[in-house]
Amino acid sequence: MAGEDFTQRRPYNAVSDFVDANVERGLGNKLAFSDGARKLTYGQLQENTFRFAGALRALGFKQESRVALLLLDTVDFPVAFWGSIRAGVVCIPLNTLLTSEQYEYMLDDSRVEAVFVSAPLLKSIEPILGKLRHLRLIVVSGGPATAVTQAGAREVLSFDDMLARGKPEPWTAPTISDEVAFWLYSSGSTGQPKGAKHIHTSPIATAKLFGQQVLGIREDDIVFSAAKLFFAYGLGNGISFPMSVGATTVLLPDRPSPDAVLEIIKREQPTIFCGVPTLYAALLAHKDIGPGAGSGRLRMCVSAGEALPANVGERWREKVGVDIIDGIGSTEMLHIFVSNRPGDVHYGTSGKPVPGYDAKIVSDEGQELGADEVGELIIRGPSAAEGYWNQREKTRRTFAGEWTYTGDKYTRDAEGYYHYCGRTDDMFKVSGIWVSPFEVEAALISHEAVLEAAVIGKEDSDGLLKPKAFIVLKQGFQADDSLFNSLKEHVKSRAGAWKYPRWITVRADLPKTATGKIQRFKLRDEESGKAA
Repeated sequence: MAGEDFTQRRPYNAVSDFVDANVERGLGNKLAFSDGARKLTYGQLQENTFRFAGALRALGFKQESRVALLLLDTVDFPVAFWGSIRAGVVCIPLNTLLTSEQYEYMLDDSRVEAVFVSAPLLKSIEPILGKLRHLRLIVVSGGPATAVTQAGAREVLSFDDMLARGKPEPWTAPTISDEVAFWLYSSGSTGQPKGAKHIHTSPIATAKLFGQQVLGIREDDIVFSAAKLFFAYGLGNGISFPMSVGATTVLLPDRPSPDAVLEIIKREQPTIFCGVPTLYAALLAHKDIGPGAGSGRLRMCVSAGEALPANVGERWREKVGVDIIDGIGSTEMLHIFVSNRPGDVHYGTSGKPVPGYDAKIVSDEGQELGADEVGELIIRGPSAAEGYWNQREKTRRTFAGEWTYTGDKYTRDAEGYYHYCGRTDDMFKVSGIWVSPFEVEAALISHEAVLEAAVIGKEDSDGLLKPKAFIVLKQGFQADDSLFNSLKEHVKSRAGAWKYPRWITVRADLPKTATGKIQRFKLRDEESGKAA
C-alpha cells in the first residue's frame, strides 16, 4: 500500500471509496454509524447522500460551491459530509465550540452559501447571520426550521425536509482526484485560523497508509473516537478509517467528559478507542478506570493532538491493559504521519514515519540535521493540503514544494524514533541549551500530585530565561512549599538539573483550544501583561 500512487490525476470522487464501495460489496445492511439516538446502515447512508446531493442541485448549488457544517457528532454529519462531496460541493466542517465572532470570521472568510447547523448550536451563529454576505440557506439538524429566529431573507429548512427534497437517484458529480473536496480550519492556537484545502484523494491516502497499514483496522471493528469529527484527527478516526473497510463508528454528540466517555465504552464495547492526551490523563484519574476501560473487546487505543507523555501511556497500559498508539499529525496533512505502531510502542516518542510519508528534521536555514539535533520537523506525503485559502504568504511558508513545514520542534534518536520537543514558538534556551516545554511538562505530570501542566520561558531578575510551570493538581493535594520543592526535585531527576521550573503556579485549569491543545502563548501573554 505504501507504494500506491495517490497523486495520479484521474476522474475520481472520494464518496466512491467510502460509501458506494461498501454497498457494492454487500455491506448495505451493515451498521455504519450510531449516535445513541439513531442508527445508519451503509445502504441508508448511500441513499441519504444521493438525496442530499440531489437537494443541493435542486437548491441551485453548483460544483465548487461552498457550504459549512456546524454539526454535532450525529448520524447527520456523515450524510452532510459525503452528500456534499458527492455533489462536488466543497464542505467545511467547523469546530462546534467556538464563539460567534470566530464563526463570523470563518463563515465570511470562506464565503459559504449554506450552513448546516445542529439546533443546540444555533445560538452561536444567530447574532451574526445578518453580517454574512454570501449566505442564502440555513439547514437545521435535530430541530425544526422554526428554531431559527434571525434568518432574514435566507431560506431555512430542517435537515429532514432538505433530504425529502432530493430524490434517491444514483448520481455523483464528475470530479477529478486533484479537485478540492473539503476544507478544515486550523485550530487557531496562535492567531486567526487558516482554511486548509484538501483534495478528493487525501482521505483514502490517510485511511490506507495509517488506518489500514499502521492500525490494521478491520471490517469487524467498532470505533469510538472522543476526538470530534470536525477535527482532522477525529474525521479520520470516525469517518475515513472505519468506512474504508466497512467498520462501524460510535458517535458521541455531547462533550467527551470522562463520565460520558466511560459510559459509551461500557455500553458500546468498542474495539478501538481514539482520544487526546488530556482525556487519557483525565480518564486515568477516574475512579472507574480499569481493564479495557469497560470494554471487553478493546484491542487498541490511539492518541494525537499533542504528544502523549510517557507516564500517561505507561499507566494506561498498566491499568487498562491496552497500549496507546501515539503519533503526530496536523490539519495541513489531514492525519497522523509519524507514529508508534502495534508491537513497536516506545512511550515518550512519536514513533517513526508512517509508510508512504517521509520525514526530515531541519535547521532554521533548511539544512537536514543529524541524530539528537533539535530542529523543525518537515513532512512529505500524499495527504498534504493544496494550501491555505486566501493566505498566500502562509501557504508559501508552510507548503514548500513537496515538503510541509509542521512548526514542531523534534529530535530523532539513533534508532530512528522521533521525539517531540514543542512548537517552534514554545521552545526556549536555558544556559544556552534548548529546553522542551513538553519534556518538563511530562516530568511534572509523572508526579502523583499533578493532573495537567504547561511550561513557558520567563525572564528572571537578570533577564535570563528560565522555566515557569502552571499546574492543575489532582483532587486531594494542596499547594504549599513542600509540594513545590518536591516537584522541582522531581523534574531535576527526570528531565535535567537546569530544566526544573523556578516558579510554579497552581491553576484550576489551563487555556486550551477546543481540540484540547494547551495554548502556551496565552500563558506567555498573561506573564507579559498582554492578556486582556
